[in-house]
Amino acid sequence: MTVKLTILGSKGGPAIRGGGPSPTASLLEAGGRLYVIDCGLGVTRGFVETGHHLKALSTIFITHHHSDHNLEFGNIIHTAWTAGLATPVDAYGPKGLAGMWTDFCRLNAFDIATRIDDEGRPPLAPMVRVQEFADGLVMEDGVVRVEAMRNRHPPVVDSFALRFTALTGDDAGKIVVFSGDTAAIPDMAPFAKGADVLVHEAMLLPAVDRLVARVGNGARLREHLLASHSVAEDVGRIAREAGVRRLVLNHLIPADDPEVSEADWIAAVAPNFQGPLTVASDGLAITV
Repeated sequence: MTVKLTILGSKGGPAIRGGGPSPTASLLEAGGRLYVIDCGLGVTRGFVETGHHLKALSTIFITHHHSDHNLEFGNIIHTAWTAGLATPVDAYGPKGLAGMWTDFCRLNAFDIATRIDDEGRPPLAPMVRVQEFADGLVMEDGVVRVEAMRNRHPPVVDSFALRFTALTGDDAGKIVVFSGDTAAIPDMAPFAKGADVLVHEAMLLPAVDRLVARVGNGARLREHLLASHSVAEDVGRIAREAGVRRLVLNHLIPADDPEVSEADWIAAVAPNFQGPLTVASDGLAITV
């Protein structure tokens, strides 16, 4: 069965604006199974707009605990449950994910209990099996093997890139790598070595000053962006060194600047990477 990647949310940062893209989330399909990577605001809507029923939700990965990656973690599970989900969900993420799920269930205890009693739904809390990970092998389920590498996203310490390797059928050996949120680091190229698709966050440096002027907290925000994210030029270099077959720019900073076009992203990457390049947008689907 074909490995397919769908970008559910392409925007870096938690803020949303009318008509703009949603924060970070992706869906990877392999061997008939669905894997959600990150749960920014809008992931539930993005999931169903791929044509999949929420009852098919089964596996979630969170790369780090920033709200544009985890804000809708509990909500997509709860909404799937109200849509008829009655099978377990495996959730993988850095330290703190188990507590987050416990707190979500406590926050929504009245609604959950009411729906169990009034609508006959199964208990929600035990349906989710949370496993917290660090560097190394995260899981292997017979369809994919997932490995994690700590990236650099200060001040967040437990922030990870993820490497998915397909294990079955004609797709065996296909590789999709997600950089997560990270500054450009030397370890990313070997981690992504030979990937069919590298989904890497990207920042367009000339547009950063306009961004910080628009949202406020100018000096501090600019300092964070430059220390914790990757400029597009460096992403191109990483993709070239890794020998990836396709580069997908995602978690775009900025993602909704009317003065920035796809051509600007391409021009930034082109000096360092001449391979197939895709600039992410919400709903973009790629067959691997």
